Amino acid sequence: MVESERKGFQHSNEARKVLVLLGPTASGKTHLSTLIAPILDAEIISADSRQIYKYLDIGTAKPTASERSVALHHFVDALDPKQDFNAGEFGKQGRKVIDDIFSRGKTPMVVGGSGLYLRGLIDGFFDGPGADPEIREDLYGKLREGGPERLLEELRRVDPEGASGMLPSNTRRIIRALEIHRITGKPISELQKEKIILSFAPVMVGLIWERKALYRRIEERVDRMIAEGLIEEVRLLKARGYSHQLNSLQTTGYVEVFAFLEGKISRQEMIGLIKRNTRRYAKRQLTWFRADLRIRWFTVHSEAQFGTIANEMINHYRTALAEGCA
Repeated sequence: MVESERKGFQHSNEARKVLVLLGPTASGKTHLSTLIAPILDAEIISADSRQIYKYLDIGTAKPTASERSVALHHFVDALDPKQDFNAGEFGKQGRKVIDDIFSRGKTPMVVGGSGLYLRGLIDGFFDGPGADPEIREDLYGKLREGGPERLLEELRRVDPEGASGMLPSNTRRIIRALEIHRITGKPISELQKEKIILSFAPVMVGLIWERKALYRRIEERVDRMIAEGLIEEVRLLKARGYSHQLNSLQTTGYVEVFAFLEGKISRQEMIGLIKRNTRRYAKRQLTWFRADLRIRWFTVHSEAQFGTIANEMINHYRTALAEGCA
């Protein structure tokens, strides 16, 4: 059974198609999007949980001014790093932006690698009941006493499906999932499957590299980030008063540079950790994406293929569009 057939996934307008370009970090999504967007007269919706923040440029591999000049980008440089944002809110706002783009006769195109943000946009989330102060205080007390692992273990007992995609560092999500379970008596993973109706249908395409080649690209990108001034970028963030404890800065690349600047690790250790943690992130992304049977994958061996792949993706999108209009 394909994903679009599962419970909770409906489209109210199959003729409105949105191209969704995804893939692991360093796979070349931004480059490819700049080839596709002008041909489709598209505006780009960035599904990246960190590029939405100002001042986080080098460490997030944010599209350059030149790349952004190719097409209007949404959800890039939109928030201050101190502002909270999440996948559910991105989904709500992103669907409004998609409707607006369609209303102006343009083509919406989603580009990104944040699996949770893509799910929030395409599949939606159950918002759940309002916060319960007593339950929340009890859960935060458990967090203080026993640490995040204790809370995650409790979530695994009541909602193994919901807990499977979480790390101990996801304390806010863990606490919210436990809070909803206590209020409703149901796992959040079950509630999240409630129906939403979209005004569009996604046409999902993904980039995939042979693993060694992807890891080599990741390591080259990290070296480039260091050469382009990642350390100085973090120094400027500190000078502006941004703490490494902010959710926006609990991000691979920034975590390690903050540790280096605080004298906790050496420069060489910092670089090695950024590379290792980015590889691990890419592996988690691929695990997440491969579970989604809606995605048509395009294998890449070198960037010299990008022109051909761009044309193939455009043809795939136009075929889907023609089928929806038939």
